[in-house]
Amino acid sequence: MIIHLQPCSIENLQELREISYETFNDTFKDHNTPENMKAYMDQAYHPAQLKKELLNPSSQFFFLYFHGDLAGYLKVNIDDAQTEEMGEDTLEIERIYIKKAFHRNGLGKYLFNKALEIAESLHKNKIWLGVWEKNENAIAFYKRLGFVKTGVHSFFMGGDEQVDLIMTKTL
Repeated sequence: MIIHLQPCSIENLQELREISYETFNDTFKDHNTPENMKAYMDQAYHPAQLKKELLNPSSQFFFLYFHGDLAGYLKVNIDDAQTEEMGEDTLEIERIYIKKAFHRNGLGKYLFNKALEIAESLHKNKIWLGVWEKNENAIAFYKRLGFVKTGVHSFFMGGDEQVDLIMTKTL
């Protein structure tokens, strides 16, 4: 298995936008209205928003290549880039997205291990993430990796308020 990670930079903005749209749409389109999906993606993956995130020194993005093909990406946050106030001893995994064609190749775990490596190198004590309460596959995946539910927060998909579980793993 040939897997390669590449840090994303501002030069990768358009490619990041395209893979973000594709993976988010594939993951959530069957559970949300087209209007709410479009409203969310137009905001979250707007070039200005992605540029702001890419330039934030407290966030890191990585493209994942599988046999030379862009298969997914990882986004992690520390300090004030985290989407919830969790303290200085934590790292947030904000996004682990894998294209549908590359599911079931161990790539999600590969990206998780990269996040774990970053957390350890920064001497963080915990990793946390938010996962939609109805995304049973992702919840089961994170439980297998040692995450436990530690809270909830609201996530807005367009005008629809949804519940994300906060899951945390102590290192």
